[in-house]
Amino acid sequence: MTDLWPVEDRTWEMSLGLAGYLRAVAVAVGVPDEGTTFEISDTATAYLALARRWPARPGRDLMLVWSERAGWAVSVETDPDEAPITIARLGDDPLPRPETVARFVADAIDHRLAGARSSTASAPSNRAFLARGLARYIT
Repeated sequence: MTDLWPVEDRTWEMSLGLAGYLRAVAVAVGVPDEGTTFEISDTATAYLALARRWPARPGRDLMLVWSERAGWAVSVETDPDEAPITIARLGDDPLPRPETVARFVADAIDHRLAGARSSTASAPSNRAFLARGLARYIT
């Protein structure tokens, strides 16, 4: 893909790529299109509603969330006035392969992630780098 947008504004290119990447992750995880959403503003984020429940919180829904700064995390859906409950975070790669994300989700839910990162630390974003990584998912 040629570089059609200036380095300063990668929003359109990122939007096309993130839509494709999110679709690929949703297929790998088994989430229908209507269970996904994303937004690109000051931070790019994505959300997938998971059909499985976490045994430690069987009455709560699970979600798979992504941000350009923190990557992927499996979390328990909480009320707006409650603190988020993050089960596990996936490594430092902001754009792991969809199959890697699917394996991570299964392992997190089934408690197979001994010592999984659960910090909320975020890394600085590089929009040009992110846009190049997402470009392969533009269809």
